[in-house]
This record gives sequence, structure tokens and C-alpha cells, in this order.
Amino acid sequence: MTTPQPVARAKPLAVFGAEQWEGLRRISSWKGLALVAHCWGVIALSLTAVALWPHPLMVILAVMIIGTRQLGLAILMHEAAHGLLHPDQRVNDRVGEWLCAAPVGATLKGYRDYHLAHHRYTQTDHDPDKDLSAPFPVTGASLRRKIIRDLTGQTFFKQRVGLVRMKWRQRDRGDGLIAAATTKLWPFALTNMALLVGLSVIGQGWLFAVWVLAMATWFPLATRLRNIAEHACVRSCADPFTHARTTKANLLERALIAPYWVNFHAEHHLFMYLPCYRLPKAHRILMKRDEARRMIVSPGYLATLRACLLPANKTAVS
Repeated sequence: MTTPQPVARAKPLAVFGAEQWEGLRRISSWKGLALVAHCWGVIALSLTAVALWPHPLMVILAVMIIGTRQLGLAILMHEAAHGLLHPDQRVNDRVGEWLCAAPVGATLKGYRDYHLAHHRYTQTDHDPDKDLSAPFPVTGASLRRKIIRDLTGQTFFKQRVGLVRMKWRQRDRGDGLIAAATTKLWPFALTNMALLVGLSVIGQGWLFAVWVLAMATWFPLATRLRNIAEHACVRSCADPFTHARTTKANLLERALIAPYWVNFHAEHHLFMYLPCYRLPKAHRILMKRDEARRMIVSPGYLATLRACLLPANKTAVS
């Protein structure tokens, strides 16, 4: 069997000066933790707003904001997977596991192994994320069906119930995988139970339903839009400057789709050990260089979606 070849990598010192690169590469001892605190703070404020004014419009807004922050937790887990959340790797891994990954149903180690393979083989047949971008472009009707499935909880149900069924089959087979499977389920159950108990202690246990509703609806949609923006219709794997797309995000898009600078995805693939809070500066530097002409930069998420749609007279899979 032929050994798969990793994709080409950009050379940081060919783009940045040594001192400039060192500044960009530096991992703060407090910024990553502050982002985790910010994420949970926004979730807490949103739940508080619903408790104070339990109007349907407030619930809808809270679901959108909390769902985006659940994506934010996944993004900060991604930071931890690269060792960028904190310079002390024990702190990095514990915070990334218990405050970021577990509450949204992931594990840091499992995600790290999977995600580093994505970087190593981006957009090739060995990329574990290729199935997310391979169906694009799609028709507008196909995209609408996907969005409806997300917002009606069908995507959530399929993913979560499908995971439980898979783990149950592994247990029945006795194939030795149950220990690894369980580690994907019990931290999720434990952290969500802790959230439910905490809300119940203060007499607001019903707010847990808002958390679950956000996870079942807006979180899958925001995740889908993020995945589309990052790699859909980005075909080249030969040039590291074309491995991913950067999407410029306005304030509303950052609040409801793209938290914590996740929209600077081309920069992240070019230099995957830059902390997320350094990506905007790296982007500004890159935009002044000749290499910027090779990068895929979209003016916004609507423009990106349009670029990933087929003409109305073409057909695509659902």
C-alpha cells in the first residue's frame, strides 16, 4: 500500500520576519482562558435574559446566541487540540477537555487525532473532513433542505442517536472499543448533568431546555455554515495558500455564526500553530504581500454560500 503524502506547508519565515513570527506564535497564559470564560459568560447571560423575560422572541434569540457559543466551545476545543489554549499543556488539555469539549459531546484526544490528520492531508482523499466539502456545490433547494434538517433537530437526532447506537453495537460485539466509546459519552452526560443540577439549585432547571434546544438547532446550523465557508468549493491541495477559505465576518456574523476568529481559516491552515487571537493580525500582514492574490478570501458568509451553489437547472445530492 502506498503511503499517503502530506500536503505542502507554508514556511513562516518566508512570510514573516523572525521577530514578527515569534510575536505571532506566542501563546498567552490568560487570553485563551479569558475566551473560555467569555464563552460561558455569554451563555450564562443569555439564560439569565430568558429567566427574566421568558418571551418566545427572547427564547429564539437566546437559542441563536447560545448555539453560536456552543460552536465557540468547539472552536476553543480546537485551540486546545493544537496546544494553543494555554502554554502549560496540562492546563490546556484539562480546560479544553472539561470546559470546551465535553459539554458539546466531544473529547479532546479523539478530536486532536482526527483534526491533525485533516491538516496533514487537507482536501486529499485521506482528509477525514473531505466528506463535509465534497458534495459542494449544491443546488439552492439542497442547501435549504440541509438548513431545515438542522433547524428542526433532525441533524442533531441523527448525530447523537447514531453515536449511541454505534457505541451500543460495539459493546454487543465485545470488540474492545467500548472503553474508547464510553469516553465519548460519559463526559458529555456528566457535564450536561452538572449544568442541569446547577440550574435546578437556583430554581431555574427549566432553562436547561434552552441549552438543549440551542444544541439541537442553531449549533448544527452554525457548524454547517462554518464548514461550508472553510472548505466547500476549495479544490486545490498543491498550494498551501489555497487549502482553505477566509471569510470576512461582520459583527452580526461573528455573534451568530463565526465566534473567536474562526472565519480566518486560510490563515489557520497556513500557520496552524498561531493562536486564534493572532489570526486577524496575521491576515493583515498577509494582505500586504503578493501571496494574498493566491488566497481565497470571501467578503461575507452570504457571498460564500452563493459561491457554493449550483445554477438552478443543475441537480445535486441532498
